Amino acid sequence: MSFRPQPVAPARPNRSQLFGPGSRPELFEKMAASAADVVNLDLEDSVAPDDKAKARANIIAASHDVDWGSKYLSVRINGLDTPHWYRDVVELLEQGSERIDQIMIPMVGNGADIYAVDALVTAVERAQGRAKRISFEVIIETAAGLAHVEEIAAASPRLQAMSLGYADFAASMGMATTGIGGTQANYYMIHEGQTNYPDPWHYVVSAIVAACRTHGVLPVDGPFGDFSDDDAYIAHARRVATLGMVGKWAIHPRQVKLANQVFSPTPEAVAEAREILAVMEEAQKNGLGATTHKGKLIDIASMKQAEVIVRQADLIAKA
Repeated sequence: MSFRPQPVAPARPNRSQLFGPGSRPELFEKMAASAADVVNLDLEDSVAPDDKAKARANIIAASHDVDWGSKYLSVRINGLDTPHWYRDVVELLEQGSERIDQIMIPMVGNGADIYAVDALVTAVERAQGRAKRISFEVIIETAAGLAHVEEIAAASPRLQAMSLGYADFAASMGMATTGIGGTQANYYMIHEGQTNYPDPWHYVVSAIVAACRTHGVLPVDGPFGDFSDDDAYIAHARRVATLGMVGKWAIHPRQVKLANQVFSPTPEAVAEAREILAVMEEAQKNGLGATTHKGKLIDIASMKQAEVIVRQADLIAKA
């Protein structure tokens, strides 16, 4: 372990993030009643330019009027290259209730982008005397965002989560695909006459996870475009969960259940993790740094792995 230990990420469930356009307030009650851990009300891509002001007003009203229960309530603002984002921030924080937990910042390219939003948010919070400090989630969806991912992860103490936006990222990188996440038809290799489809997103997912874990931020996987294909969604979610992501977006309500399923430890996994912790605790009492469990070597690293599973299960149980 480094002399400077990694900070711990926020202790809250973030298995599923359900998105809905701010221009469709009739969906808000259903989103609040869903099983999603996080609700993202959108002012960006899903809202037409002429509807931005109305969508903003809808979200402000819903922050006062809708019972969001235990949901972590997030609002995705417009990109910093648009004329809309500053009004999003100012009006949300001047007129919205303190039930709003988070602002999601799209198309982040460097730490200065976060600094700009942080400065504005801080000024409005102070002017309004807001008691609750707004958190940030950023979306990595450009080549610049990937190139500066660690700088971004360290840019603000407000930053709690970082997501991967597949479609815009692919466009920014010049990737020859129109798919949003998942396996890409032309990204394959032939080995002994068999077609193998590797993961074209492996590097960026790993980079995001590493930056997040280094700076105490939750790494979250972004959208999967084909919401009619549950099996493909689950496969994609399992891959990124194995790499360290804690949750995934749901662009359709049916995907919430799938994300919660994948990113919740199974009872069997939790029981196994607790057994490992108990066995290692007994071994340490006897002066041992390693022992065996069910025919396998376990040691301090095994304890750390088991603690991740148990901690996640405890968080979900408390939610």
